[in-house]
Amino acid sequence: MLTTTAPAQAMKDLNCDDFPNQAAAQTNLNNNPSDPNGLDSEGDGRACESLPCPCLGAGGGGGTSTPPPNNNGGTTNTGNTSGSGPVKRNVGNVIKVTDGDTLKVRIRGIGIRDVRILGIDTPEKYGRRECGAVKATESMESLAPVGSTVVLFSDPSQADKDRYQRLLRYVERKGRDVGRAQIFTGHSKVYVYRNDPVRRTANYRVAQKQALNRSAGLWSTCWF
Repeated sequence: MLTTTAPAQAMKDLNCDDFPNQAAAQTNLNNNPSDPNGLDSEGDGRACESLPCPCLGAGGGGGTSTPPPNNNGGTTNTGNTSGSGPVKRNVGNVIKVTDGDTLKVRIRGIGIRDVRILGIDTPEKYGRRECGAVKATESMESLAPVGSTVVLFSDPSQADKDRYQRLLRYVERKGRDVGRAQIFTGHSKVYVYRNDPVRRTANYRVAQKQALNRSAGLWSTCWF
């Protein structure tokens, strides 16, 4: 009797942790453009951008690349084709969820830093507490719990730090954009500082519209 065996990758759902580097994840995405495993969290055609290089472009074009060696304890500057400068990439562990849009992270080779997540804004928890502040914080605790490993990315179109000396970064965990997830679940709004949108703003606005249409999260209790 003739039997067939399904390919290994079809026998289970994959996530970014199943690949040794970004190029391997990208190859999977290029071979499965419908992205059944959700490897392209931003919908920009690039899989698992939080994974280390070698890296492969969307559709396989441009070949693979490996960032130059670094001597700053894990910070890697990865080129960004649409930007004016390098993207700073750091890996660290969450040691405190300050509120819905701010984390305290122990960054490898650097130390403990406060990180303000780019492109989002949640209700204020301190001072005059705003509606939804506790729920937004609880949502962040679920998305980036204490002890979890996160990857931080700068945005060359924005400042490196805010006036409180907090690092301004996108935060990803297991290939998932934490800031976008806050918006998509209705626990944050898109934030544009001084009419200067971050590079992910357009994508974030799509997520916000979806949350609003579903009356998700705080859209049903605090925002009207």
